[in-house]
Amino acid sequence: MKKILFGLTLLLSAQAVNAQSGKLQIKGEMKGMGDTIIILNNQNKPIDTVLVKNNKFAFTLNLQKPTDIMFANSGALRGENRNAFTMIAVPNEKMELKGDIASRFDVNGSKFYSQYHEADLMMEEAMKTEDNQKYSDAIKNFIKLHPDYEASAAIIPNLLTPEEMDNAVTMLSDRVKNGRMKEYYTALITQNKMRIKAEEEAEAAAAKAQAAGVIAPDFTLNDINGKPLSLSNLRGKYVLLDFWGSWCIWCIKGMPKMKEYYEKYKGKFEILGIDCNDKEDKWKAAVEKYNLNWLHVYNPRSSDNKVLRDYAIQGFPTKILVGPDGKIVKTIVGEDPAFYTFMDETFGK
Repeated sequence: MKKILFGLTLLLSAQAVNAQSGKLQIKGEMKGMGDTIIILNNQNKPIDTVLVKNNKFAFTLNLQKPTDIMFANSGALRGENRNAFTMIAVPNEKMELKGDIASRFDVNGSKFYSQYHEADLMMEEAMKTEDNQKYSDAIKNFIKLHPDYEASAAIIPNLLTPEEMDNAVTMLSDRVKNGRMKEYYTALITQNKMRIKAEEEAEAAAAKAQAAGVIAPDFTLNDINGKPLSLSNLRGKYVLLDFWGSWCIWCIKGMPKMKEYYEKYKGKFEILGIDCNDKEDKWKAAVEKYNLNWLHVYNPRSSDNKVLRDYAIQGFPTKILVGPDGKIVKTIVGEDPAFYTFMDETFGK
């Protein structure tokens, strides 16, 4: 009896796969992608190369089930630009893309992508509020109004918390909840739960490593002239560790204010810029371009970046003021006006 049931299960599974598998037809008119688009699967492995002529392209993908794919030009893969985006790919559908990769574009097409277009416009409008909770509430409201849309299942992973994701699943109709999108949204919800847990653990580790009173871990990196410089060599001074990169927009935007305060309290503290995740030539060019007249060291990218790990750096810029005794005084993440208020309170006495 078990063997019969087992064989029946295999047969039903095969039928389910066949019902999902099929071809996804994709066509588009997209500015800014160059003459070639590389298609990557959800493990970032290339699966197809598509030629583009006059910004237009068309191709077909064979799919077993709904999955994410990435569209990228060769420059994006080399880290030279950000001309890449991810879309959900659904078998037996037609996807139509139109717009400009540098500004905005629309997705439309057959039934699923027509629904997804509605959801995408809703999310685009909700993002204008610049309020994460309002954005999440808008997604939940859309799902509540459209429980029979497969696109509603596809956008569940965009919600803020695991609890919101689980609750959104209960709002779906039985057909959608248990249909071809089930494996897709379930996997992404699981990934997001793992990511949120990892972020919470990282934030806890950062709070511990960056707390006031903790001894700042020593390190030695090469300075702008290629000579080794150790943090311990600066003991006896207030030292502002500025974790930044030439690629970091907020880091660059904050440089004029940093220069202003460096001059304002000259002699009362030193700045040690720690360039991270950068190419050495771009780092040196940025130091020269923005006339950053303080100490600089280069922290090259590596699989085990000890300096970033020791300081539990989670974002850029991160500014850590170290006291003359080598202990952390204050940590500020991001380009926050509170940092300059703190500097006035500390050095303006």
